Amino acid sequence: MKCATLLAAAALAVTAAAPASAEGFRAVESRSGFVSLVDGKSLKRLGINLAVTPGGEIRGQAFGKRVTGAWRWDGRYFCRDLKFGTRDLGPNCQLVLVNGRTVRFVADKGTSQHADLRIE
Repeated sequence: MKCATLLAAAALAVTAAAPASAEGFRAVESRSGFVSLVDGKSLKRLGINLAVTPGGEIRGQAFGKRVTGAWRWDGRYFCRDLKFGTRDLGPNCQLVLVNGRTVRFVADKGTSQHADLRIE
């Protein structure tokens, strides 16, 4: 199974991808828009606590394992390369959607699975 979420671990309660307009979500279309959402904040879900820095770093914990990685913005997509514990999850470019304090990462440029994280 291809790694789908920011953490890209199947245990992260990943669900099927939904259209960008579903459930009131809107697309984040620029790096600056994305950074304004996450700068100085944490992305959380039960068992997950991540920081995504403006400088391109991803760090945090998920289910007791360390998460590290790097990200960049490419056109309309958040592209990340990630490690979850000792597991290298590799690269994936993801569509980013937002609805209030919920950010949704949709794998494979918006064509695959998604995961929702709370912005705190």
